[in-house]
Amino acid sequence: MSKIRLSDGIVKDDVLVIGLASSPKGGVKIESGDLSLDTKALLPFLNDMGATGKVDEIIKMPSTFVRILIFTGLGEQSSSYTHETLRRAAGAASRALDGTAMATFALPTPNQISLAAVAEGAALGAYAFTEFRATSKNEHKDPIKNITIHSALAAKKESKDSAHRAEVIAQYTYLVRDLINTPPSHLTPDSFTKKLSAAVKSAGGAKAKLTIKIWDEKQLKAQGFGGIIGVGQGSANPPRLMQISYSPTKPKKNYAFVGKGITFDTGGLALKPAQGMEAMKSDMSGAAAVCAAVLAIATLKLPIAVDAWAPLAENMVSDTATRPSDIITIFGGKTVEVLNPDAEGRLVLADALMKAQKVNPKLDGIIDVATLTGAQVVALGTRTSAAMTNNESFREEFLSATAISGESFWPMPLPEELRASLDSPVADIANIGDRMGGMLVAGLFLKEFINAQLPWLHLDIAGPAYNDSKAHGYTPIGGTGVALRSLLVLAEQASVR
Repeated sequence: MSKIRLSDGIVKDDVLVIGLASSPKGGVKIESGDLSLDTKALLPFLNDMGATGKVDEIIKMPSTFVRILIFTGLGEQSSSYTHETLRRAAGAASRALDGTAMATFALPTPNQISLAAVAEGAALGAYAFTEFRATSKNEHKDPIKNITIHSALAAKKESKDSAHRAEVIAQYTYLVRDLINTPPSHLTPDSFTKKLSAAVKSAGGAKAKLTIKIWDEKQLKAQGFGGIIGVGQGSANPPRLMQISYSPTKPKKNYAFVGKGITFDTGGLALKPAQGMEAMKSDMSGAAAVCAAVLAIATLKLPIAVDAWAPLAENMVSDTATRPSDIITIFGGKTVEVLNPDAEGRLVLADALMKAQKVNPKLDGIIDVATLTGAQVVALGTRTSAAMTNNESFREEFLSATAISGESFWPMPLPEELRASLDSPVADIANIGDRMGGMLVAGLFLKEFINAQLPWLHLDIAGPAYNDSKAHGYTPIGGTGVALRSLLVLAEQASVR
């Protein structure tokens, strides 16, 4: 993982990253932050190369005072670039620096927010997943190892804290991405728990006020977790439920984060089409995000208690798989008619949501994170997630956190008129309802398992969790790690209220 240092002195690295913006008067404008450059000498070369300054543009140029200049696009010139613009520009540059040992990033950092964004973007862009490469591994260069952020704010304690925070964010975002990118042949419910157990130990374990508990298939069945058992019973890899708890002394808030953990989703007996099924290794993105988020919160020693819950199962086709019209009993006693075995995420989440509330009846808020519906992608695309709630003020707190994290979430309603479509003639509720508004119907299903007085957020990250297009900004191909940063910022904001 990349190390981040700060400097406001002479550039010592032989690679320098600077910004490039589209000028409203035509041409481009060089943006090097607090570093003075002879821009007049550089502009003719950039114009000859057809530079535009557009977002994700990367131009490499040899130089006399460093070995290579890297220009990264900022989009339209501005007197105050947004922190997400800076984050993405730094990430795009970092992705272009594979095989480079060290580089200095000189982008506009007029305040701590922008400095933190540059550090985060540079660190998040320096990612690669090569665990399963063998003969082709040498063909892929390692990401940049050492990143220097050049800024007049370098000496301030807040800046050093921002650099450390960026390293923590990158560390645990990498963990989420690695888990998502790991093939289902190597990531089962059991191996997921083993990987997270190792991560908890690495984060300090009990000394860091972290504990972990795991329920196996026998315990789940005996204790009435019908959703997790029902989804996982068709697989040779049995299901699990995992709880990771961070319990600081005198916490200011108590939260529960619940993440969907389907390590692979064939659709069960409602078998998915073959085309695109390979991306279903990402159906545990929510579980990975909430588990990594609690480790990041613990590493930064925030005074916020968090229980992270990961209901883990593999939704497979077999003679023991749940059938359409089967009825299962969720933890706590509510019965569900399973009309569609491919609407399985809501079933495992229902179990975990009920358990989380029982374990801690004094929660200040509960958030579930899930790659829940294809309808989310239809409604909001692949870069914007949905946020649904039973408490508008809690959602506003979360959306204010996303404004800082840079992750895109959009508020969506839970229309009561859609609830009737979930009625079942033989059980308490059915697991699917109206197809139109399917994302909202899924949210209404989950709402049935939430205490009406408890602030709750449902985050559907189906599209943004996995990038099967091309890399952009600090986002690689494959797992993205979405939701982790927003959950962390939510905890940070709650710790200072």
